[in-house]
Amino acid sequence: MKEQDKQDVEGLNQIFEIINAKGDIGEINEILKRPSSKKRESEKEI
Repeated sequence: MKEQDKQDVEGLNQIFEIINAKGDIGEINEILKRPSSKKRESEKEI
């Protein structure tokens, strides 16, 4: 699987998890803190 495909799958999984959190702020914050949710170095703003 290509790197871009892996990132797309990770992003979709993250969206799915956020939807399933059903407004639980603590759970949503934990999902967003995971390393896979951070931007790649090349995507970070300058």
